[in-house]
Amino acid sequence: MAVLTVATCQFPVSADIAANLRHVKRQMSLASQRGARVAHFPEGALSGYAGTDFESFEGFDWDQLGDATGQLAEHSRRLGIWTVTGSAHQLSGRHKPHNSLYVVSDAGRIIERYDKRFCSGDPAAQTGDLAHYTPGSHFSSWEIDGIRCGALICYDYRFPELYREYGQRGVQLMFHSFHAARVSPRRIAAIREALGPQYAMLNPAATYTYPGVTMPAAMTTAAACNHMWISCPNSSARQSLWAAFFVRADGITTGRLRRNVAGVLISAVNTSHELYDSTAAWRGRAAAGTLHSGTLVSDPRSDDRTRT
Repeated sequence: MAVLTVATCQFPVSADIAANLRHVKRQMSLASQRGARVAHFPEGALSGYAGTDFESFEGFDWDQLGDATGQLAEHSRRLGIWTVTGSAHQLSGRHKPHNSLYVVSDAGRIIERYDKRFCSGDPAAQTGDLAHYTPGSHFSSWEIDGIRCGALICYDYRFPELYREYGQRGVQLMFHSFHAARVSPRRIAAIREALGPQYAMLNPAATYTYPGVTMPAAMTTAAACNHMWISCPNSSARQSLWAAFFVRADGITTGRLRRNVAGVLISAVNTSHELYDSTAAWRGRAAAGTLHSGTLVSDPRSDDRTRT
C-alpha cells in the first residue's frame, strides 16, 4: 500500500508556447510547495491544442517547443517532483504529430510518452483531431512511489476498453488530460439548443454541453467500475466547459477547481484505504471474457426462454 500526493493543474492553455511554459513552471512550483509528488497538466498544455488554440501546425515552431520541454524537465529536476504534461510530439516527414502526454521523472528525465489513441474526427481524417494529429498505438504505464500509473487523453474517455485494459495491467492511478475549453458563448448556446433546453435541469453541468455532461460522468463511472483513482485537468481558457477535478477509486469526486480560473488542486491517493468496490470479485473475469458472476447451471428451464 502507498500514498501519493497529486497536483491536478489548470490554466488558460494557448498557442503561446512561452506563456504556457510560464504557467506550467509556476504551477509546478506551487504544487511542490504544497507537498505534491507529481504535477498533472491538460491536453496540449505546453504546445497548445491544434484546431482550438491555433488553426494548424503549418509554420509551427518545433524548436521552441523542444526548448520549452527541456526547461520543463529541468524544472522537474530542481523541484524534485514528477510532471505529466500534454504536448505535441513531432514525427518525421509529412506525418502529422502525435497528441501526447510526456511523463517527466523527478530526476528531470522523460521516462514515458503516451500518444492519444482515439483522436476525434471522421474516417477520412478531415475533421477533429485527425485533421491535425496521428493516433497512437500503445498503452503507457509507469510507477511513482509504489503506485502504478497510466495515461489517457480527452476523447479516449469514450472507449472504456482502454480503462479495462489498464486495470488488467495493474494501473491504480490514471492521469487523464482534457482540453474542453476556448468555446465561444455563441457556440455554447447553440449546443444547449441542440441538446434541448428542456433537459438542462435533468443533466446538471457547468455549461450543459456534451463535454460538460459526459466527461465528468464518464470519469466517475471509470473510477467506480475499474477501482482506479483519476486526475482530470482541463484548460481554463474561456469558456472552459468544466473545471479540473479528482475522482477517488470508488467514484467519489474529492476536489474540484473553479471553472475559467487557473488553479492547482491537491489530492492524496492512499491505496490502503478500504473503499467500496462492488465489482472486485468479477472485474478480472469480465475483462477476460467471462461475462457473468457466480456459476452457471445446465437447466432446461433456463435454456427455454419462451416459457414462463
